[in-house]
Amino acid sequence: MSQSLAKNLIHLIYSTKDRRPVLEDAVREELHQYSGGILRDQESPSLVIGSVADHVHLLFLLTKNKALADVVREVKKGTSRWLKTKGPQFAEFEWQAGYGAFSVSQSAVEEVRRYIQNQAEHHRKVSFQDELRAFLRRYEIEFDERYVWD
Repeated sequence: MSQSLAKNLIHLIYSTKDRRPVLEDAVREELHQYSGGILRDQESPSLVIGSVADHVHLLFLLTKNKALADVVREVKKGTSRWLKTKGPQFAEFEWQAGYGAFSVSQSAVEEVRRYIQNQAEHHRKVSFQDELRAFLRRYEIEFDERYVWD
């Protein structure tokens, strides 16, 4: 084949350092837009971005030209720098070191989109930790509790 073709849909989840609930309502929509801009710059356009006070969910199309880890690093680095300009409450802001990234089939895009858009309602019943554990189990990813929560 003379042309390289790929469609890798990724559901990315990452938390604030120590899951601190610092992502205020007032900053979240702008954070989503800024994140989307970074993803565009990384040739990996977002389909939907959502968040609650202590973590973010992104559904995006991973470019065939870059590694997932490189795209994630740029999003987290760029948004961390940007958040630090949003007021003294963000002066020491950090994201957790790791992340969860899960492949999404085209047939599941709308379900994942709704899930991300309804994060506030979802987290009235389920903690971030329980949510991530469920994803790890569903995707059969082995993990050690000692190293998941930094």
